Amino acid sequence: MKTAVVTGASSGLGAEFVKAIISDRPEIGKIIVIARRADRLDELKKEFGDKISPLPLDLTSDDFGDKLTEALKGEDTELTLLVNNAGFGKLGDFCDISTEDNALMVRLNCEALTRVASICLKFMKEGGEIINTCSIASFAPNTRMATYSSTKAYVMSLSRAMRGELKSKGINVLACCPGPMETEFLPLANITKGASHTFDTLPRVNAGEMAKKSLRASRRKKAVYTNKLFFKFYRLVAKVLPHCIVMKMAKT
Repeated sequence: MKTAVVTGASSGLGAEFVKAIISDRPEIGKIIVIARRADRLDELKKEFGDKISPLPLDLTSDDFGDKLTEALKGEDTELTLLVNNAGFGKLGDFCDISTEDNALMVRLNCEALTRVASICLKFMKEGGEIINTCSIASFAPNTRMATYSSTKAYVMSLSRAMRGELKSKGINVLACCPGPMETEFLPLANITKGASHTFDTLPRVNAGEMAKKSLRASRRKKAVYTNKLFFKFYRLVAKVLPHCIVMKMAKT
């Protein structure tokens, strides 16, 4: 059975990816949804039925790899799509964010994403797709989001390198780079109204549209997908201007 894995599936962009897979990829018969909150995963199963296979996991734990591997070993599992979406951020000066939160961002956004991709690739054959959720924050360093933007730069670099390696095997890797979305990410990151002039003025990306268009870009074998003309222009600016200038322009 053609199978997809979606991490960070309990809310926000992850949940929208699940919905988009169901509507746009009818050939996928099973979606393994991963998050810490088992009750949210059960709600997805109630809404969408037997296609949903909940796998409650804390991706910052040491033993999640064994549980994910076991879930993928089933004889009916033909892994064709991984959406590596779990992650979080914090707004604030580097020295004001707790040591624990800075370290946890690296562990979840970088280490866990890398481990999930490494495990899933062992079960993926020609024609497979990997979508790594990156961010517009990957285009240049961001003050007051120093650790988060650095982790997303890692995701961008990893995605491009993996894509180069896996192209000959017929597996595509896409870096999905959304701008701010009205999801749980913003309040959890302490990004509330008035906390950042930049975030207050940036256009919002629709999470459902981002998920659908990222899936389509992945099917077209694209390397990077960024939504909205504003953020596409920012991506271009970050390529051509020195990052010291881009940082001042994008100061949060």
